[in-house]
Amino acid sequence: MVNKLRYLLLVLTIFIGGCSTSIEGEHYVTMTPQLDLFRFFDSQIKGWGIVQDRSGNVIQRFIVDIKGSVKQNELVLHETFSYQLGEGPTTRTWRIERGQNGEYIGRANDITAPARGTSFGNAFNFEYKMDLPVGDDIYKVAFDDWFFAMDEQTIMNRSYIKKFGLVMAEVTIFMQQVD
Repeated sequence: MVNKLRYLLLVLTIFIGGCSTSIEGEHYVTMTPQLDLFRFFDSQIKGWGIVQDRSGNVIQRFIVDIKGSVKQNELVLHETFSYQLGEGPTTRTWRIERGQNGEYIGRANDITAPARGTSFGNAFNFEYKMDLPVGDDIYKVAFDDWFFAMDEQTIMNRSYIKKFGLVMAEVTIFMQQVD
């Protein structure tokens, strides 16, 4: 009986581990171009994104317009979303403070606790919890949000939406500075 229980726990551990995503930020520290979050977002940004469910089906398709500004040690992002498929929040305002050693703290109206961000050279990771409305329900989820610099004017954002540590959906957004 004890051996069967150990075997079951091993199988469950392997299964759950296979369903999660783990990116090592240290891998991106020396890659170029460097991603300076405040420099990139201190402008007008246009983004195009999709949300995919666990099966890979596209359940949302959207455009986001971002007006960013830096004042002293704070980056303010005013986001406006329009959806071609699905629905979601229409606006969000982020306030992001630069901390010590490449660390950042972010707040937004629909984020349940301060977001924690870390810069890794070419990449930036933001982790936060959100009450995510889906239809008439609200789900408490965690976001593992990764930004990667493609060039000086373009970044790619890949977000993993997790519940109980398992990836439930993925968001992919390409963002570009607008002249």
